Amino acid sequence: MFEGPIQNLIDELGRLPGVGPRSAQRIAFHILHTDPQEVASLANSLIEVSQKVHFCSSCFLISADDICRICADARRDHSAICVVGESKDVAAIERTHEFRGVYHVLGGAISPIAGIGPEDLHIRELCQRLADDTVTEVILATDPNLEGEATATYLSRLIGPMGVTVSRLASGLPVGGDLEYADEVTLGRAFAGRRVVSDGHR
Repeated sequence: MFEGPIQNLIDELGRLPGVGPRSAQRIAFHILHTDPQEVASLANSLIEVSQKVHFCSSCFLISADDICRICADARRDHSAICVVGESKDVAAIERTHEFRGVYHVLGGAISPIAGIGPEDLHIRELCQRLADDTVTEVILATDPNLEGEATATYLSRLIGPMGVTVSRLASGLPVGGDLEYADEVTLGRAFAGRRVVSDGHR
């Protein structure tokens, strides 16, 4: 519809995940009316990210250094590894302040439909981390969907014989949710993962 640089920008923005044609157009026109210094700062940040940010050589979390700050932190419990699909999952878990161990980022999930198998993920590197007997527990925190469950099942069968405790994050009803809107799988898991709040003794 438009020509030249503005259409090129709309097209490039439209390639971003979750950004449709209308959103791309809105962002492009916002940039067009933004102070040139702010646009330059944004452009520099994009270039800096692509050039300087890579993956931690140990856990594959995005990092500006060879070893991420979590793996390099001696105060973390290196005997517990929480396995996640993507780096953004680490950020979500860290916000809870409930886990003080370290992480391992798989880089996705097993998905035969998408042509992603175990060999396409950082599973071999996870097994290498378990080889020195430092790790005593692996917590599987993959997404509670079909691909995430398939990945967790595969990992539990692979890691189980190594003598390491394997646990899976509980899943169930979200806080503030209504029972009538819960799907069968979520509700079923809520029942399976229920905990005792009173044992009936007076």
